[in-house]
Formats: sequence, structure tokens, C-alpha cells
Amino acid sequence: MKDLFTTGEAAEVCKVSQQTIIRCFDSGRLDGFRVPGSKFRRIPRASLIKFMKDNGIPLDNIESGKKKVLIVDDDVEIVDLIADVLIRDGRFEIKKASSGYEAGMLTQRFRPDLILLDYMLPDVNGNVVCQTIRSNPEFQNIKIIIVSGLVKADEIENLLKSGAEDFIQKPFNIVELTDKIAKILEMK
Repeated sequence: MKDLFTTGEAAEVCKVSQQTIIRCFDSGRLDGFRVPGSKFRRIPRASLIKFMKDNGIPLDNIESGKKKVLIVDDDVEIVDLIADVLIRDGRFEIKKASSGYEAGMLTQRFRPDLILLDYMLPDVNGNVVCQTIRSNPEFQNIKIIIVSGLVKADEIENLLKSGAEDFIQKPFNIVELTDKIAKILEMK
């Protein structure tokens, strides 16, 4: 368990930009210290937890050590299958959404590390969701994998340009999907 965080690590835990952490540190809203003889800032675990509580940031990421995955798809069977496999894997905490609106609300509250996003949702398509997430600096560290069976090669290119890290075609191999998630999240 980590006891001391750099500003980059604190930003990742809090799901905010590193600049936000630096501003809070420099203004005194986040306690810590500077490394003697340098400009580097360090934040003790207890200070980071207090900061997170004071600002309504969920403590899940600092406490569980699990990577958070938001599964967004209107096909309940696919969502349940993916969720079941990832939960049994033991490295992931899962939340589910069935619409773009619900995904937006959960992204704000849950602060996932990765979103598995169906391209064709009932209320919006994957491009719009990707662009919306990428336009918010607080979500810059969230990774996105688009999942769909109805996408052409040029659409895949556009999805990747709009901010998705990867694309996986339905039907997919669940082991390959899990491996792709772990690779994108740089897990062992």
C-alpha cells in the first residue's frame, strides 16, 4: 500500500488532472511537502484521503487497488457476461450503464479508469460519448474501448480519432477482451 504520492499519482487516484492537484497543493487545499532542494511535491496518504473526503472524491481507487471499469451497453446479457468475467478476474471494480446519459452520470460519480463503450446506444453513438469525455480535462486519464458489431473500417478510424484507445468487434473472445483491458490499463 502506497504511503506517499507524487502529484501525478495523486491526480490518477483522484481522477483529475495533475495541474488540478498542483493548484490545490500550492493553494494549501492539499497538504504535503516539497522534496528538499527541488520543486517536487509529495503528498502523504492521510493528506490525500482527507483531500478526497473534503472534495467528495470517492475513495474507492485509493482503498481497493482495483481498476474501475464502466461497461456501457444496452444489451443486458453482454453487460452481465463482461461484468461477471471481470469481477471473477479480481482486478476490477465494475459499474454498468445502458445509455449515454447513464454513462455520463456514472463517469462523473464513479470516475472509471476505463470505459467499455457500445458504439450504438439507444440515445447516442460512441463518437459523441468519446468526444464528450475527451473535452472534459477531468476525464483525460480515462481509457475508452469501443465494442460493436455494426461498424465499418472507416467508422473505426473515426472512433479512434475521437478519443477511443481501441476497438473490439462483436462477437468477441472474452479472454482477448480481458487481456486488452489489462494491456490498456498497463496491468500485469
